[in-house]
Amino acid sequence: MPKRAVLLVNLGSPESTSVADVSTYLREFLGDARVIDKPNSAFLRSVLVNRIIIPRRAANSAHAYEQVWTKEGSPLVVTSNSVRTKLVAALGPELPVYLAMRYGNPSVASIVARIAADGIEELLLFPQYPHYAMSSWETVVVRVQEEVAKQAPRLRMTTVQPFYQDTDYIAALHAVSAPYLAQPHDFVLFSYHGLPERHMREADSSHAHCTIVPDCCTTCSPAHATCYRAQIYATTRALVAKAGIPADCHSVSFQSRLAGEPWLTPYTDKVLEELPKQGKKRLLVLCPAFTADCLETIEEIAGEGKKTFLEAGGESFTQIPCLNDQAPYIDFLAKKVQYWLSHGQS
Repeated sequence: MPKRAVLLVNLGSPESTSVADVSTYLREFLGDARVIDKPNSAFLRSVLVNRIIIPRRAANSAHAYEQVWTKEGSPLVVTSNSVRTKLVAALGPELPVYLAMRYGNPSVASIVARIAADGIEELLLFPQYPHYAMSSWETVVVRVQEEVAKQAPRLRMTTVQPFYQDTDYIAALHAVSAPYLAQPHDFVLFSYHGLPERHMREADSSHAHCTIVPDCCTTCSPAHATCYRAQIYATTRALVAKAGIPADCHSVSFQSRLAGEPWLTPYTDKVLEELPKQGKKRLLVLCPAFTADCLETIEEIAGEGKKTFLEAGGESFTQIPCLNDQAPYIDFLAKKVQYWLSHGQS
């Protein structure tokens, strides 16, 4: 029997809230050509990131991290470690489960080195992203593949594909959100991480569907396998159906955009300003693109987003927690791993 293991990979976080550590983190994160891919020249991208973006953003980002930091450290890293620990408990200690971060520590390179040293022969790579995007799921897969090719070329690796409409994933989302959905509310906002609009077209290998075909996100197409927007709408439809949310009581928006080009709309901050004017004053917000609460959910949504909504006339605002290390998500992860162990595929 080959020696098997699981590798969980999430986004990552700075080592601390210091401006220096946040700058180091942003340099790696924003320096990834799958995150900021324009201009085409690597040199010009480097100038943009290191001479313009980081000097302007590092101090503000450090302050934002201070608002969410815990005694144990970054919420994303702390939760991810707990997920790993609970998954080991669910699967049994005989199956190693490793955790890496795409940016920051523990780095992909260091964990692949450990996997190689431990003599692992078959690996299940489990990106902690429900949806495909070149700046999330794809960059994790490519980075791990690069390190495996260098450090463990004989390792056989299987990768879990985006699980945005997996029945068990939707059931986990529903189980976590159900207690909040049972509370009095007027509206449910699904806020997803934003992307540049052109990423939808660039990910469409046919170059004939995304943003070209009317209702492209709901018109069946192989392009949906790599279309972030189509996938987030599929997640929304599935959870809405599972939870019985009325059609006129929910919508989708996109957060965390950068200036300089059109990003997916509508923008979450603008929607939060408009909802109270429409009489929707008791709001629930879901962020299904994130499996663990992090800067984008705790500070941007539960902090700044709540402030925006209440100042616009809203009365109550609740950010429904992400899946985090809650039992429904651990059960989902364990079931996917057990299927791989039994069938050799994810």
